[in-house]
Amino acid sequence: MATLLTRKDNDILVVYFQDVSIIDEAHITGLGDELLELIKGDNRKVVVNFQNVSFMSSAMIGKLIHFSKKCGEEKVSLRLCNINENVMTVFTLMNLQKVFKIDDDEGDSIAKLKKSGWFG
Repeated sequence: MATLLTRKDNDILVVYFQDVSIIDEAHITGLGDELLELIKGDNRKVVVNFQNVSFMSSAMIGKLIHFSKKCGEEKVSLRLCNINENVMTVFTLMNLQKVFKIDDDEGDSIAKLKKSGWFG
């Protein structure tokens, strides 16, 4: 069952979580698998938009870190955006702004990926 929504903006894949709270372990495993499937094709630029998410467990953060590493291996440019204040506090405490490229909103992420070329 698809739980992520996606849309294309030219060559940029934009991904949305439908969940407000991401805490169920089985669901998190499925989301991690879905994210990895997205980069098996020709998607070389990906924006993950957290506009609907107000809480996520540390297990989901682990899946995001794994996804980021896979993106690096596959030469996929990844940006995150619209991260809720509560979730951003956790990202900051875990120093994840060093792991992820994080933007305030989707427009910023898309603009940066359009400018970045291969090295974004």
